[in-house]
Amino acid sequence: MAEISGYHAHVYYDADEKPRAETLRAAIEARFDVALGRWHDKPIGPHPRGSYQIAFGPELLAALLPWLMLNRDGLVIFLHALTGDDLADHRDYALWLGPSEEIDLSVLQ
Repeated sequence: MAEISGYHAHVYYDADEKPRAETLRAAIEARFDVALGRWHDKPIGPHPRGSYQIAFGPELLAALLPWLMLNRDGLVIFLHALTGDDLADHRDYALWLGPSEEIDLSVLQ
């Protein structure tokens, strides 16, 4: 059985959504002890469009996940576990807040 060492949440945005993504990021930074990744205005890795990453430990999931559910302001968020198996993490141990989008799993194989 896999063990979860942490989580990544990827906040997706495009040009017209970026101001909302900025507001969400500032609110997350003010409320939670997380590591916020760089802004990527274009697709990177398996992600289909612009995004930034929120990295956090398992102890924050119970607080951060419901907060994101209620405060994502219509943004799509892709959240996955970190188990050491990148493919399974993105394919099998993931959830979506908002409509799911197709990620490129081929870059993880």
